Amino acid sequence: MHSPLEHAHVLVTGATGFVGQAVVEKLLAAYPTTRISILVRPRGDLSAQRRAEKLLRKPVFRSWRESVGEENALAAFTERVTVIPGDLEDVPELPADLDVVVHSASSVSFDLPIDEAFAANVAGPVNLYERLLATGTDPHVVHVSTSYVAGLRKGVAEERSLDHDVDYRTELRSALAARQSAEEASRRPEVLEPLLRQADADHRRAGPRAVSQAAEAARSAWVREELVHHARTRAESLGWPDVYTFTKAMGERVAEDLWQGGGHRLSVVRPTIIESSFRHPYPGWIDGFKVADPLIAAYGRGMLPEFPALADTVLDVIPVDFVVNAILAAAAVPPAAAEANYFQVSSGITNPLRFGKLYEYVREYFSAHPLKDSSGSHVSVPSWSFPHRGSVERAVRRREKAVEIADRAVGRLPARARTREWMSTLYKARRDINTLRKFTALYQPYTQIEVIFDDARTRALHASLPPERQVEHGFDVTEIDWRHYLQDVHIAGVPGLMRGERPKAGTPREAELPRRSDVVAVFDLQRTVIAATLVEQYLWVELATRPPAGWPKALGNLVALGPRYLQAEMRDRGDFIRTFMRRYAGTHEAELRTAIAERVQDSLRRDVLTEAVAQIRAHRAAGHRTVLVTGEIDVFVEPLAPLFDVVVAGKMETDDDGRWTGHLLTSPLVGESRATWLTRYARDEGLDLSASYAYGDSYADRPWLEVVGNPHVVNPDAQLYRYARAQRWPVHSWTTTVEGRVAPVLRSLKEGVQR
Repeated sequence: MHSPLEHAHVLVTGATGFVGQAVVEKLLAAYPTTRISILVRPRGDLSAQRRAEKLLRKPVFRSWRESVGEENALAAFTERVTVIPGDLEDVPELPADLDVVVHSASSVSFDLPIDEAFAANVAGPVNLYERLLATGTDPHVVHVSTSYVAGLRKGVAEERSLDHDVDYRTELRSALAARQSAEEASRRPEVLEPLLRQADADHRRAGPRAVSQAAEAARSAWVREELVHHARTRAESLGWPDVYTFTKAMGERVAEDLWQGGGHRLSVVRPTIIESSFRHPYPGWIDGFKVADPLIAAYGRGMLPEFPALADTVLDVIPVDFVVNAILAAAAVPPAAAEANYFQVSSGITNPLRFGKLYEYVREYFSAHPLKDSSGSHVSVPSWSFPHRGSVERAVRRREKAVEIADRAVGRLPARARTREWMSTLYKARRDINTLRKFTALYQPYTQIEVIFDDARTRALHASLPPERQVEHGFDVTEIDWRHYLQDVHIAGVPGLMRGERPKAGTPREAELPRRSDVVAVFDLQRTVIAATLVEQYLWVELATRPPAGWPKALGNLVALGPRYLQAEMRDRGDFIRTFMRRYAGTHEAELRTAIAERVQDSLRRDVLTEAVAQIRAHRAAGHRTVLVTGEIDVFVEPLAPLFDVVVAGKMETDDDGRWTGHLLTSPLVGESRATWLTRYARDEGLDLSASYAYGDSYADRPWLEVVGNPHVVNPDAQLYRYARAQRWPVHSWTTTVEGRVAPVLRSLKEGVQR
């Protein structure tokens, strides 16, 4: 029997997307005489042709590649598939002999800014259908939409044109103009001033550039949030739960107005929630996380202790291969000219999956196959009672307040291992709260929906297939066993779903460090290489150079000025160094150097961290240049010079007698100034910063940590810890001091360099 699309020429938009690539694969695998054209956008240095060839390597094409032979796959693909460079923003000239157009390109995001959503899902179809009209051809268009265009309603949604009078042209013009209005509003002083104040409070320790960058990032985020809020509010005001369903409904109206209204044939295929394949190209095939998967993953990782949903609502899921088969079956039976067919590919009427059952099956799965957290322990999944949203919201607010209070308190504590454990716990608690808030907002319309999608025409379309084609090309949802599909097919097949928590990042071992001579490893000093602070070093010097009778006075003065030093440290690391070093006014540099060499050096070396020494050793063994960069004065760090290839430290101004004036000779090399120095140093020395390493402990170190490709934080303060977790930088706890073993370690390092 002849295939329905034999010798047809089919154009597919969205061919790199989930549904689009599955349509192309099915045409290649099951419709051998069909010619295929795909519209592909060039990306960066990748041409459209190259992107299509890379697409061929994806798992969806694996069975087809094997059927034609791996060595012949590219040639077979090129023979069957014509790649048209372009996108829906500016549709290029299209072939004049098209028989079918499958328009599957769209943005599937529930919370896009309004202009982005309309550009993709409304302006895109406008451009496509206007270009098709310009060709003068009459292909049958299969417009892929979603059943959820039915909007906020209860009862049965039928397979017919949507009943609304919203003018898509007016909405499109308004949406595309919204960004300019938001951008202009974001530059008003009343918007910028609070953003700048917050940026200064949060980032001043990282320097003025970090503050301005944070303020501008906050302004951009404000614009995006305004546009997201605009999208959500406008959608809800017209009866849709989110901007995705709103713009997809407008996209349908574009197809009806421009294409069907122009006397052409149109079929609208409305799948529900598309998930992994049931049978073809193999059970469980999926391309990334889809609609339900983030929710399933978050539950399996223990991030959702409760969730507001209706246990009896239907979460209408459909396997992707059923959707593809329905699209191609619809393509084979075009309506009459100027008419339209509507097919809702859904499961809610004939084989409903209620949310309570979904929860039961997912809970069973993760109870039998628990994920592991960052410490390697099994995650215990929560029990849901399906509470009302109001009770969940109240519980979330209480948790948010408790976490905020605890976070402020922990942020004031010293940067110790126990403190970082508390910070890690609070970080996860805040992450879980944010996840619950986000998922509640995004998924509630789908987990509390009370609409059922009629699929009578779709079932009739399946029944019209010859019996011998129904297994391979059909879409009978009654054959799906949801427990088997979810547990044995879907969850196990979703990429990354079973990985659980990312393991805690560790220090790269010597064997893992690439051997390169153009790499630098830059280390901060305090709390990174040594456990001592600038204040502790001062005490060592005071106790070593003053008679015991003078100790109480020196200590009392230090305690009295403690608040001033703390304020300077919180304000700016450089200010703290300037303020504190004034205590040394009148000190004779030569005498101090002698005192440190004879009486302080051992104390300093005993405070070196063994983990730091091991890491420096690993970098040197890999051929990396090791550099200590510190805002401290060179006299104090000279005992550590054998550890490094290069030591860069500050200097004090001296008078004619060689005594320190209490002022620095140059500005402290901290924060942004250190980043500038490091960039220039690497350029002058021919070093590759993208492959280099940096180790720091304070949020003030953030600017220069961001300069290298491999930033590491060591014993971080609360602010840097939070930032590092957000950026997924490795976080290390180095706590063991060398004590009496430091001298031979330093000596062996020095000898190793000399050899």
